[in-house]
Amino acid sequence: MQPFLNTARHWLRRHPGLHRSLRQGMLQLQRHAPWTERLLDTLRPGGVTIPAAEYQRWIDQVEGPADAMRQRLQAAVRHMRNPPLISVVMPAYNTPERFLREAIASLQAQIYPHWELCVADDASPEPQVSHVLREMAAADPRIRFVRRPANGHISAASNTALDLARGEFVALMDHDDLLPPHALAAVAHHVQAAPELQVLFSDEDKVDDRGRRSEPHFKPGWNAELLLSQNLVSHLGVYRRALLRRIGGFREGFEGSQDWDMALRATAGLRPEQVRHIPLVLYHWRQGTGAASFSESALERCAAAGRRAVSEHLARRGETGARPLPQPDLPGWSRIVHPLPARPFRLSVVLTAPSPLPEKLREILRLPGSDGTEILSAGPEGPLGAARQASGEMLLFLDPALRPDHPEWLAELLAQAWRPGVGAAGPLVMDARNRAMEAGLVVEGERAWPVPYLAGLRYPAQGYHGQLRLPRQVSAVGAGCLAVRRAAFEALSLPAEADQWHLALCEGLRQSGQRIVWTPLARLRHSGRMPELCAGPASPRDPYFNPNLSAARPGLHLAEGPGQLAALIEAMQAAR
Repeated sequence: MQPFLNTARHWLRRHPGLHRSLRQGMLQLQRHAPWTERLLDTLRPGGVTIPAAEYQRWIDQVEGPADAMRQRLQAAVRHMRNPPLISVVMPAYNTPERFLREAIASLQAQIYPHWELCVADDASPEPQVSHVLREMAAADPRIRFVRRPANGHISAASNTALDLARGEFVALMDHDDLLPPHALAAVAHHVQAAPELQVLFSDEDKVDDRGRRSEPHFKPGWNAELLLSQNLVSHLGVYRRALLRRIGGFREGFEGSQDWDMALRATAGLRPEQVRHIPLVLYHWRQGTGAASFSESALERCAAAGRRAVSEHLARRGETGARPLPQPDLPGWSRIVHPLPARPFRLSVVLTAPSPLPEKLREILRLPGSDGTEILSAGPEGPLGAARQASGEMLLFLDPALRPDHPEWLAELLAQAWRPGVGAAGPLVMDARNRAMEAGLVVEGERAWPVPYLAGLRYPAQGYHGQLRLPRQVSAVGAGCLAVRRAAFEALSLPAEADQWHLALCEGLRQSGQRIVWTPLARLRHSGRMPELCAGPASPRDPYFNPNLSAARPGLHLAEGPGQLAALIEAMQAAR
């Protein structure tokens, strides 16, 4: 079956419109035949989705009963002091009348009333766009619009809409999508609770033309590493207006990836605490309307613009040798090739187990152009104690039971660890059946678990929204393989012996302001069997784990209980 599946995937990638229609049809069939979703996950590059029926149960539990939630939120909003004005910026072009009216109606249904809609009609040939906007603006003074004299495409139209904005914060919205009633109330609460915030983003899902929701994207917390490979901010993206003015708004020439380019430039000089993820589904992305968006109809052009935006972003950060490259089986998502230092350096390999190092692996560890490799074994003092005897500039903690699965694994891992701001880097570790064993760790206090929604998936699955195929920040990486610069290691005050030495090391590095990067572009294989996965807490307080997901059992599962919307209401009530 594998050759057939590979051919089917390749063919579907070349026909995105048909793939979109097929997906919508299968999502509808799934309500009656759950196996259709599993088939669709097989035809695409191993994506994992939350079944629609399970998601609907979660919606009913977390967002309902809607009337009661609305009344509680309305009471909390009424007591807000100095509520900020939020400008919703919307470029419009040839929008079907029904979808444009529904998009604006979802804004008018907001529980939070302090908003304005700024729309730029990008010289639409279809007259209904200006007709609808003129009619709705006459009925609601919060709606402001302008018709551009000539079509300038999405970046120019977005800037025209941005010029109309008067609010302290700007929220980006497409002309045919929907906002849930609590969206702007959630944004307003967070910007009031944390005055230092400059950028906010939320979870999102998709909605069809009958209002049925599916495919929720429960995002991790702010993850600057993941932003290099995909537009993590996307919808609902909210920016301080002064910040957008300072960076010059949207850049023409990046159409299709203009919002990704915006997110990269806007967050480049910010501290992590100035960017916040709101763990609520605050945006419904319209699907199945029969009309392809620009990014869908010109996928490669958009992907090329995205890679150019990432390349410029890396250059601004001083990573001039890094090169974004396309991933053929993940359209629209990039992989970054980071260079090793041009000068020779010495590598110290610390074996974390008493087994001897196979000669074949010993040869691989002799990097071309390096200043030699020394190999040390952890004795009674443990891996950290052995590392203190090392002479190399780079330390590689390695379990001798691991075997390379890719010829560039070592170069990728060490190049990640050499990057400015990166404290440690870890690889993807698989078992003999290509199932992920280590793909970054979810940390809760002094304990850690393999990421539940990744562990056990077979490579090259993309995981949940690409998270098994894209480098990302994590709280910790596994003890099987870990690279760290010796200077960063020696700057820490770590106990000589520690049961969870890798957690102590990663925690120390994070406390010193350095990032922990997990990269699936470095792959190793374990000769043993897949260990039984340990259950974690229902909702770990890990900044890179979404609280709407559960770690209580392996696999991708939604957290039970009242959820984050109830937590928002309680926080707003407490802030009175």
